[in-house]
Amino acid sequence: MSKKETDFFIEETGCESDALFSLQVLDDSMEPEFPTGCVIIIDPANTIKNGSFVLANPNDEYIFRQLLIQEDRYYLKPMRESYPVMEISGLDVIRGVIVQRAGKRRKDHKHYV
Repeated sequence: MSKKETDFFIEETGCESDALFSLQVLDDSMEPEFPTGCVIIIDPANTIKNGSFVLANPNDEYIFRQLLIQEDRYYLKPMRESYPVMEISGLDVIRGVIVQRAGKRRKDHKHYV
């Protein structure tokens, strides 16, 4: 079963909850770092820290953004300023950390730690 979300397309496969999975970016909110159409690899078991690119699920909607932690408050920040910054309740809404970006060419591949 599949469902379309705001930033990407999620295909539910029944994988283990800590297994790596991939998504395709469908909008421009995270450009230029993550161009529309690129594939991101998410690790649900990776360490969540300030500045990480994350997949979150606030308000029953998946969203891909950069996590910012400021004075015990948590925010999801897009790369493009035309999209809003969202405050979230805490790390409990984070579903995984982006660990890799893949593109059509080898030079477009990038790892995040």
